[in-house]
Amino acid sequence: MSKAVNGTPDASAPVLAAYSYCEAVTGQQAGNFSYGIRLLPTAKRRAMSALYAFSRRVDDIGDGPLDADAKHRRLEETRELLSRIREGRIAEDDTDPVAVALSHAARRFPIPLGGLDELIDGVQMDVRGQSYETWDDLAVYCRCVAGAIGRLSLGVFGTVPGARDAARAAEYADTLGLALQLTNILRDVREDAANGRTYLPSDDLAKFGCAEGFHSARPPAGADFTGLVHFEVRRARALFAEGTRLLPMLDRRSGACVAAMAGIYRRLLDRIAEDPEAVLRGRVSLPGREKVYVAVRGLSGLDARSVHRRTAGGRA
Repeated sequence: MSKAVNGTPDASAPVLAAYSYCEAVTGQQAGNFSYGIRLLPTAKRRAMSALYAFSRRVDDIGDGPLDADAKHRRLEETRELLSRIREGRIAEDDTDPVAVALSHAARRFPIPLGGLDELIDGVQMDVRGQSYETWDDLAVYCRCVAGAIGRLSLGVFGTVPGARDAARAAEYADTLGLALQLTNILRDVREDAANGRTYLPSDDLAKFGCAEGFHSARPPAGADFTGLVHFEVRRARALFAEGTRLLPMLDRRSGACVAAMAGIYRRLLDRIAEDPEAVLRGRVSLPGREKVYVAVRGLSGLDARSVHRRTAGGRA
């Protein structure tokens, strides 16, 4: 039975236990993501943890040791579970805590659960070993695995009443997801190559002499690897500039969450731009103290105000 705490509806004991499980998964595995959602009020933080835990399950299937056929079966089983969640067929005492938590979150917030179907579609692209000829091709994949997460998150955040340009909030959330994913792709080029995956568009690789791939701590002979990285960094920065138009549309704590995650990845992108070959030597990351600083900056509202000033002229 649900109860109220200080007049705010709360969840039953089994649901709270399910949320606690999802928050533990998020805290252990989410890395950069966790710095943002810590800034949210309890109900939104729990809902975001449920979304993360379900998404993590999908990603783990794609990255796991099973053969391709087994991965496809597991992904379709996960899609069936998502259908049960969408149709309200998950009992509060179900043995799957992620399903219980996500089902409750979807009843509490207008979360567009179809975005998780898109995530499954994107991971199936990975399982098939799909590669991408152009940026437009890669953007389809990025929208599945990251843009969709932005739109799902917006379902939890909502927009403030009367927010200017709010009709485009989902578009901006999607674009911000693309920016985050492209940053991930740049950071992980060596690790992905070791796993037999190439995400950067083949047109871009050929343009900069990098078609051989990234299998060592040195760029391919004769390649303009720095030029390639700077080209993709400019693309990611343009996506960040567009996607962060979302910030002034969000309430203070939701905006702080998004600003923290975007800020961490933008600083990561800056580090990659300063030393492009670092991504071939190992994973580029930010120290914890810098992530905390970015989170505090987001909570202060500085980033949202900066975006508001930048876009004050508006667009037609």
